[in-house]
Amino acid sequence: MKELIEHIAKSLVSNPDAVVVQQSDNEDCIELSLTVAPEDMGKVIGKQGRIAKAIRVVLKAAATRNGKKCNLDIE
Repeated sequence: MKELIEHIAKSLVSNPDAVVVQQSDNEDCIELSLTVAPEDMGKVIGKQGRIAKAIRVVLKAAATRNGKKCNLDIE
């Protein structure tokens, strides 16, 4: 899951070296935290949060395939 989010985020931003994804596993839920450079925040969130929603949909689909639940926080 972490690699998936890193790949998506790095392809969206202009400063891919600043992309950091932290993962913490619980019993049946995976918590992911995405941090990007301040100037790239709008590129990851998108207008009215559409890109962020799309990233979360892809993440939840991949997590469901593995029998897990996932949450993504964009910081």
